[in-house]
Amino acid sequence: MTDREYPTRPLVGIGVVLLRPATATAPWAVLLVRRGKPPAMGQWSIPGGAQELGETAEHAARRELTEETGLVAGPLTLAANVDSIHYDAESRVQYHYTILDFAGYWQMGAPAPGGDVTDAVFAPLEDLARYDLWSEAHRVIGLARRVLSSACDATETPGQN
Repeated sequence: MTDREYPTRPLVGIGVVLLRPATATAPWAVLLVRRGKPPAMGQWSIPGGAQELGETAEHAARRELTEETGLVAGPLTLAANVDSIHYDAESRVQYHYTILDFAGYWQMGAPAPGGDVTDAVFAPLEDLARYDLWSEAHRVIGLARRVLSSACDATETPGQN
C-alpha cells in the first residue's frame, strides 16, 4: 500500500495533453504514456501525476511531463478537470484524484519513458482507439484541442506561439 491509497481526502493530480501538429510526413498526434504503477498500471493515458506541496499546478504539469517523457512544453493552458475515483472490493475509496489537465503544443524532441511510465509515444489522433484510453482521456483530449485552437491566433503556427 502507498501513501496515495485509501486517502482521507482527494489528492490533486495534474495531466498534460501535448499535441504535435501535422507535418508533411506525420498526422496530428497526442502524447500518450503507458502507466507503470497502480491505479492504472499497464494502461495508456496522458502524462501526469500528483502535485507536490509548495508547487504550482503549472509547475507540476511541466515537471511531470519532463519526468515521464523527457519533453518540454511551450505555453500551457488549463483545459479540463477530471474526478478519478477508484473503489476496492469492499466499496471503499482506494484512490481519489481531482485532476487538472493542461494543454499545450509539442516544441521538439522525441518522447522517452521515465519516472513511473514504461512507454511514451506520439499517437496519431485518428488512431486513438488502439490505445484503449479511458473515456475521460478522450474527452480531455477533445477539450484540449478546442482550447488550443481558440487560443491560437489564425496567423500563428501551432507550437510556435
